[in-house]
Amino acid sequence: MRLFGRKDAEEKGDGIAEFWTWWQETRPRLDSLVAAGLAGDQAAGAAEGLEELLAPAVAAIHPGLVWEVTPGRNAAHALVVTAAGDAELRSLAHRWAKAAPPSDLLWEFHPSRQANPQALELTLDVGGYEFALDKLMLGLRVPRNQPRVDVSAYHPIFGELDEDTRMEATLLALDWLLGEDDVARWVGEITPATFEPIDAVGAVHLPAVVADLASGYTDEEWVLLEGQTASGAALVATARHPLRPVDHPLFDQHIVITLPYTHRDENGLPVGESLAALRDFEERLAARLLKLHGDAVLAAHLSAEGHRIIHMYADPTGDAAIHAKELIVSWEEGEPRVDVAADPAWSNVVAFLS
Repeated sequence: MRLFGRKDAEEKGDGIAEFWTWWQETRPRLDSLVAAGLAGDQAAGAAEGLEELLAPAVAAIHPGLVWEVTPGRNAAHALVVTAAGDAELRSLAHRWAKAAPPSDLLWEFHPSRQANPQALELTLDVGGYEFALDKLMLGLRVPRNQPRVDVSAYHPIFGELDEDTRMEATLLALDWLLGEDDVARWVGEITPATFEPIDAVGAVHLPAVVADLASGYTDEEWVLLEGQTASGAALVATARHPLRPVDHPLFDQHIVITLPYTHRDENGLPVGESLAALRDFEERLAARLLKLHGDAVLAAHLSAEGHRIIHMYADPTGDAAIHAKELIVSWEEGEPRVDVAADPAWSNVVAFLS
């Protein structure tokens, strides 16, 4: 099992189709290696063989991706190829999984680490010490009005480990307790500790705490925000809440619609006919999004200095950008614009992420 992957690479690649061609050609060898791994006297050699085969094949897609072979949920084995928390690579990992062949009795495929129902029975070697997950203690805090739980993690071996290894072990444990996507979705600040936090609870309680937190965010919500531009002008924004890229992993195309408006108040915000026209435009935009069958999402919009700026994210293989460009033709107050760019980390709306 590969636990930690290389995170020093920066060059992005895209060899997904080539990987799956290689997989079909190499699968007999892979099958024999995982079968040999079930036998104790051959486990080490099998692990080395998998490393020799899988490491370069996954690196050919992107060197920053991390892979693991784990027990499957429905198949005997799961191949996990994950971005390991790197938001820039999440969509690539999900496209890899989307292109995978159908699961069978032996193999299934995942673009992120899955929650392990037997997580608390696991003991790993971390830095030469036994990292038993049933001895992991967590201090849990939910900040007011935030869709996140902050985690302070303590294990008896943490005092013997360096800071980076403590964090890496903590992240791995959280991934196995919740699943990697739910860690990205619901866990906020993560702090490995060398002393047990006050009111710490066993790691077994974390999934229930997260489930309770998530139950408060089942309906679509929007938040109204007020602020200032860099020049000091008034700014009003509305954003989806919670807003998180992990909920839309294939939406790495950023579409920005800019609409100038003529009727504004003394602060530069829309009023009267312009406000009505903007509302009508967004209603028509929402209707277009429905027709895209979930291939795009409206993330946020803001108004300032005579312009409404609408941020959307979409699957670049879909037609969201085309719909946006068709829709602005009807705008009559100034010259509208649509800008399209890749933004897998949603860095252009980082102020609205929650």
